Amino acid sequence: MERKKDLKHFRDLEVYQLAFKLAMNIFQITKNFPAEERYSLVDQIRRSSRSVCANLAEAWRKRKYVAVFKNKLTDSMQEASETQCWLEFSATCNYISKDQFVEYDGEYEKIILMLNSMEKYADKFCF
Repeated sequence: MERKKDLKHFRDLEVYQLAFKLAMNIFQITKNFPAEERYSLVDQIRRSSRSVCANLAEAWRKRKYVAVFKNKLTDSMQEASETQCWLEFSATCNYISKDQFVEYDGEYEKIILMLNSMEKYADKFCF
C-alpha cells in the first residue's frame, strides 16, 4: 500500500491512475456502441467510470476528516461496482467481447480492493 508521505496529489495514487485509464478505455470503446444506447448505457457507464476518479479526488481533499474521507472512498467503490454492472450489460448485449469484460471487470475488482485498503488504513492517508 502507498504511504501518505510519498503522495502529494490524488493523481499520484496508483488507484487513481488505474481508474482514470479504465475510464478513458471505456470512453473509447463506447464510441462504437449503437446510437440507441447513447442516452442510456453509454451515458451511464461513462458517468460511473469517471465518478470513480472524481470521488477519489474529493476524498483526497477531505483527508482532514477521516469519516468524510472514508465516505468518499465508499462512494468511489460504489461507482466502480456500478461500472462493473454496466460492463456486464455491454458484454451481454455483445457491445464488448467477453474477454474485454473479464479484463475490465477484473481491473475494477482490483480498484475496489485498493480503495477498500485505503479505507481500512485511512489514518495513514489522513492528517
